[in-house]
Amino acid sequence: MSLMLNDFLPAAPEIFLLSMTCLILLVDVYVPERYRLVTYQLSQASLVVTAILVMLLYPAESVLTFSDSFVLDRMGSVLKVFVLLMTYFAFFYSKEYLRARNLFKGEFYLLGLFAVLGMMVLISGHSFLTLYLGLELLSLALYALVALHRDSIVASEAAMKYFILAALASGILLYGISLLYGATGTLDIGELRSAIGAEGEGRNIVLMLGLVFVVVGIAFKLGAVPFHMWVPDLYQGAPTPVTLFVGTAPKLAGFAMLMRFLVDGMVGLRGDWSDMLILLAILSLAVGNVVAIAQTNLKRMLGYSTIAHMGYMFLGLIAGTAAGYAASMFYIIVYALMAMGGFGMIILLSRAGFESDRLDDFRGLNERSPWYAFLMLILMLSMGGLPPFLGFWAKWSVLRELVAVDMVWLAVVSVVFSLIGLFYYIRIVRLMYFEKPTDHSAVAAPADMRVMISTNALAILALGLYPGALMALCISAFAI
Repeated sequence: MSLMLNDFLPAAPEIFLLSMTCLILLVDVYVPERYRLVTYQLSQASLVVTAILVMLLYPAESVLTFSDSFVLDRMGSVLKVFVLLMTYFAFFYSKEYLRARNLFKGEFYLLGLFAVLGMMVLISGHSFLTLYLGLELLSLALYALVALHRDSIVASEAAMKYFILAALASGILLYGISLLYGATGTLDIGELRSAIGAEGEGRNIVLMLGLVFVVVGIAFKLGAVPFHMWVPDLYQGAPTPVTLFVGTAPKLAGFAMLMRFLVDGMVGLRGDWSDMLILLAILSLAVGNVVAIAQTNLKRMLGYSTIAHMGYMFLGLIAGTAAGYAASMFYIIVYALMAMGGFGMIILLSRAGFESDRLDDFRGLNERSPWYAFLMLILMLSMGGLPPFLGFWAKWSVLRELVAVDMVWLAVVSVVFSLIGLFYYIRIVRLMYFEKPTDHSAVAAPADMRVMISTNALAILALGLYPGALMALCISAFAI
């Protein structure tokens, strides 16, 4: 089938980002080391222009192109903008950290841009092949990013574990896709949905096996229990800017992958995959919140916190309504904003030769810097789900949708584990405000870093006081 110019328009942001990434790669090869900042500046400019293109192309209705393998819709556009926003913050937070450790290389930003391109392709995938292409482009870039600090044994170990387990997950997902193709004879998401809707198709054993493998593969990628073993090791072992990046933007792409596979493609099997997600959600809430209590490394604790937050994100999908999907989308965006601030604080307090990633490193922070202690207070209480912070509205939105579909018991279980999880967030607040500092040195950070981290934390407070705009944006993404 011949392609016209208009067929390329829905993918204009992806085409622009790919072109700029290739250009930046060439520039980085030839630019002298003392001008390495040019790579960073071009990368940030590329993210900004790509975000503008995404917003300019915000569609009134879904548009399919490239033989229906690529879709431009409102959900995808909103997620892409936030992916680009998270990446912009991640690049910004990383600059001084990488400079202080002689890691300020073009590879970090180039791999990050390729990962963003993979996320955007994954978010807009309307075919098994497109989804898998985006997923693998994202994964391959992340493998290399985790191993960025080649002289660190811990980082190399984390990268190897991540590579092996993620490759296994990719194989499981690909096998599930092959089973779905064998059962339905199509790689197109829309045609898959129609095939499953046919009478008796839901009882096809091959189709059910394909569904199981797909759910397991996606659960691996999201770090849901019992496929979570790589998450805490990666979070602790990777350089903090890499942990920040891995723990934020890819989660939005993971949500899109769930939506494309399960909701767009296999909504006819909702009763089956919903039961699987219930089990994954309860296990993730239990293990993530309980095991996090025993952690002394803040990055590792936030890794287990991520596992628990993935469980909360599943709850809206389990509800199975448009409002439930919007609530899950709202939750994952809020989580990414909170995680970005949390890891940003670790970067801000770190310095050359010192990683501020232990809980004791935050001991007595209020005496050293009341402002930074206040910002960390906002971030931790928001993650714990306390009002009036944004995290409270995220949890409230998914719990409300569970109650609306008469799944009160699951909402109660979620609240119980949320109360358990509140303990380890409040523990950090206690260390900051009620313990004496072990390090009395002043907290020094560049002015732009102080402004950015303050903006990040205060935005969570402001959006918590006025959550309607972000909620409305997520709801509009699923409006018919």
